[in-house]
Amino acid sequence: MSTEDRRAMIVATTLPLVAEYGAAVTTSRIARAAGIGEGTIFRVFTDKDDLLQACLAEAMNPEHVLRELASIPLDDPLTDRLVQAAEALHAHLERMGTVISALHASGHHRERTSGDRPAPGGRQASMKATREALTELIEPDRAMLRLQPETIASVFLGMLFPSRPASGETGIPPRTVVDILLHGALAAPGSPA
Repeated sequence: MSTEDRRAMIVATTLPLVAEYGAAVTTSRIARAAGIGEGTIFRVFTDKDDLLQACLAEAMNPEHVLRELASIPLDDPLTDRLVQAAEALHAHLERMGTVISALHASGHHRERTSGDRPAPGGRQASMKATREALTELIEPDRAMLRLQPETIASVFLGMLFPSRPASGETGIPPRTVVDILLHGALAAPGSPA
């Protein structure tokens, strides 16, 4: 197994443990879960903090959700495609939030150094790629839309993630967001409100 493959395997094993235990997860627990010796962890990571940072980076990696968006069949009805997209995006954000919250709650407050800064445009590049993936999902229905697929993708993202719900509140279900996006908030004339 290559060093990169081993790193990826250890991170994949560690992510659910970080979600459960936060930074308190031990390298011996990680090694047992991965079926490797504890020393193997330190052959591919400089220390536990390096491993936790790799887990954080993996949780925030948009490639997973972009693959999910790309796997949505373009011949499904637009409503179904957008509901699947909303569910995939919510799952991605929930995964990120779980890992970040677990690390923060367990006292993992690493100071950033200049070498730790994300690549320029990292978040913007991720949002752009997500918007493009959504645009591709909407594109097959371009002829029946009042707005360009790119605009609808941007509005859709804004509707899905305007802000975090207040404590104790749940977000709007994906199907409701899609219904409002595609059909508006007004009842049809003559229908009960």
